[in-house]
Amino acid sequence: MKKTMTIPAALLLALAAAAAPAQTVPAPQNVLQLQATGTVEVQQDLLMLNLSTTKEGADAALVQSQLKAAVDAALAEARKGAQPGQLEVRTGNFALYPRNNREGRITGWTGSAEVVLEGRDFARITQTAGRITTMNMGGVSFGLSREQRARVESEAQALAIDRFKSRATELAKGFGFTGYTLREVAVNANDPGFMPRQRMAAMEAKLASADTQVPVEPGKAAVVVTVSGSVQLR
Repeated sequence: MKKTMTIPAALLLALAAAAAPAQTVPAPQNVLQLQATGTVEVQQDLLMLNLSTTKEGADAALVQSQLKAAVDAALAEARKGAQPGQLEVRTGNFALYPRNNREGRITGWTGSAEVVLEGRDFARITQTAGRITTMNMGGVSFGLSREQRARVESEAQALAIDRFKSRATELAKGFGFTGYTLREVAVNANDPGFMPRQRMAAMEAKLASADTQVPVEPGKAAVVVTVSGSVQLR
């Protein structure tokens, strides 16, 4: 007598579903990809001025001590004119590394240190730098303050959105459609950051006097906002 095995109905349904061919999702029709940018140029209102010093010697501890003394004196002078947003003071790179001869033996030590003056008050920054005698002049860079960048980004974003909408309308009509609906969109803004504008001609030369003001002249920065995405033509 042959035995028969009963398969549960739920299992039969699962097997049938697995054997059935997978249904493919149709690709969207009449979808257009495009992007537009808005650019606004604005005067740079943030100055970053680097002060640096280099020391050499046979003893690493002595070189480090000389660097620390130079930095401490520079910070003490710079803090006299410090003001939030207008002149902010911070330390930069501080490095100490050996000098080796051909045999690989250490013959001495070289160290370098930086102090950075940054803010929106150009006159205050350059005059403060002129009073610091323990460090040499380094690089001068310009950028945009947070407030300036936020304001200009809003303008650039409005331009980019208007151009995106205008381009989408123009292309929809060009392809014989009456309009479009927005499917997805992404908005991205660049960060111009600090831009080196000039380097001091004699980086190793100290200022002639404490009253010397470093000549600086900012330029303009371009804030760019890009709007990209897809639209459904209708």
